[in-house]
Amino acid sequence: MTTQLLLVLGLLGAAIAMFIMNRPRMDAVGLLMMVLLPFTGVLTINEAIAGFADPSIVLLAALFVVGEGLVRTGTAQRLGDMLNARAGNSETRMLVLLMITGAGLGAFMSSTAVVAIFIPVVLRICQNNGAAPSQLMMPLSVSALISGMMTLVATAPNLVVSAELVRQGHAGFNFFAFTPFGVPILVLAIGYMLFARRLLPDRRPPGTDSHRAPSLRDWVTAYGLKDRAFRVRIGADSPLVGQRLDRLSLRKEGVNILAIERQRRFATDVIRPSATTELGSGDVLLLDVRVAPERMEALRQEFRVAALPLVDGDYFLDRSQEIGMIEAIVPPDSPLVGTTVLEARIRAEHRLTVIGLRHRQEVVGLELLEEKLKAGDTLLLTGFWSDIRKLQADHRLLVVLNLPAEHADLLPAAGRVPQAVAILALTVGLMISGWVSNVHAALIGCLLMGLARCVDLDSAYRSISWKTLVLIVGMLPFSIALQRTGGVDLAADAVLSLAGAASPRVLLGVIFVITALLGLFISNTATAVLMAPVALAVAKDVGSSPYPFAMIVALAASAAFMTPVSSPVNTLVVGPGNYSFSDFIKIGVPFTVVAMLVCVLLVPIILPP
Repeated sequence: MTTQLLLVLGLLGAAIAMFIMNRPRMDAVGLLMMVLLPFTGVLTINEAIAGFADPSIVLLAALFVVGEGLVRTGTAQRLGDMLNARAGNSETRMLVLLMITGAGLGAFMSSTAVVAIFIPVVLRICQNNGAAPSQLMMPLSVSALISGMMTLVATAPNLVVSAELVRQGHAGFNFFAFTPFGVPILVLAIGYMLFARRLLPDRRPPGTDSHRAPSLRDWVTAYGLKDRAFRVRIGADSPLVGQRLDRLSLRKEGVNILAIERQRRFATDVIRPSATTELGSGDVLLLDVRVAPERMEALRQEFRVAALPLVDGDYFLDRSQEIGMIEAIVPPDSPLVGTTVLEARIRAEHRLTVIGLRHRQEVVGLELLEEKLKAGDTLLLTGFWSDIRKLQADHRLLVVLNLPAEHADLLPAAGRVPQAVAILALTVGLMISGWVSNVHAALIGCLLMGLARCVDLDSAYRSISWKTLVLIVGMLPFSIALQRTGGVDLAADAVLSLAGAASPRVLLGVIFVITALLGLFISNTATAVLMAPVALAVAKDVGSSPYPFAMIVALAASAAFMTPVSSPVNTLVVGPGNYSFSDFIKIGVPFTVVAMLVCVLLVPIILPP
């Protein structure tokens, strides 16, 4: 063992120790290694920082931006809402759909982002049907980890292993090379979690309901709004066609137009009504109505509009990305004190409609427009979120009491789901077709997301996990340094001596175990950087194809089920699920064994040694 190898191993040991202690941060460790490795004499500084120009690093950064487009447009959130609707009150159906959706979405975007998106969805579902979050959070994290076994771009270790193949003169993995292994593991995981969730205690975080923000649905119930919401479509023969809103007297009739849905070729615009807005044939009006049902029917026939069902079965909650609500208190020095709601002209001056009024705890009914306002009264207002934000700044008029829980879920690029999905499909299609390289395809998708206004420059830069990229770049030189000093051959010999004259399946099993165990202490990306060259050296020594050995490293790197610190995906669900360390060991260790057996069985069949 040479002095240079000892120095490289010493730095590697120090890096692993710092990863285990989590001090300093992982990216700081990566930067430290880039600085120190050239002092060993094995690498030049240019070689130590060459990872910044590695195509897999650029590809990963571009994919972060594409994934951000899916988040900002609400594509992922819509999947969660569809999931909730289809699952109903069945916890079993919810678990199955949640795991399929999580793995499917994570195949094309960051698994950490997938979990972050679905945590509030799962919490809302548990709130609605009374289920414990602990029964669904771990299945969510398991499916997100398995998503890394679905496609080439699903997780950084896949890209690292594929790049190592290319660096050693082999063709890299294609886009769906991982799918034949990920799908059966996902199916087994669903069956396993349906059984194993019984081993998870029914832990509900204390006090979760007492301090939560009210939801829009809470206010619909509290203020009795459900029967006041109507959706109507203007017919071609309606007298409303071509009319400006300031020429109509609908408000005097007790009818408020909250928003107008207008169909375009590929999407529906939600328009804020104003005095100069001209109505057209086919427009859908979202109405708040304070008249008796028979009067509403007479008005419908008079204006020849067709009644439509409410999409969410409630007070336009399906439009919560565009239209919101806010509770505000009338302060003692407000100019609104002593006026009626109608005289206050809140809609004319602030473009918000008062739809609810409470004197202390007493809710005022349909006659609220004529009710005089007193200091301390609570108003419920609805309108577009941009107008709500403007009202928040005017503390003299009204003091904001509550924003709904949905306010935290607002999407900056809502309504651009078709564009985001089309761009994702094009990006994946280019990767599969091979017309351009993967990194070229991802950069095209990145630019198209910007052109379609699914992301802006600021959000694009924020979406990139620089911590992850710097970590990978900092650890990549180790594979070169270990190869030059003989460290990779030494590790390969150790694996071969451990396995003896065993079959390729046994060697694959040994590499899987070493990779999975190493992943308990350092990130799965760093694990892939270290183990990929070792696995390829083992393949070369036994005269086998490099592909099954490279694949087993990538799959094992994603099998981080055993502890809450094995992956950020697990760490995210610890709090919402109220899990202990032992919960992950109890559920994760047996399934890691299952995943290993499946991989060792399938890899030599699909990728012959």
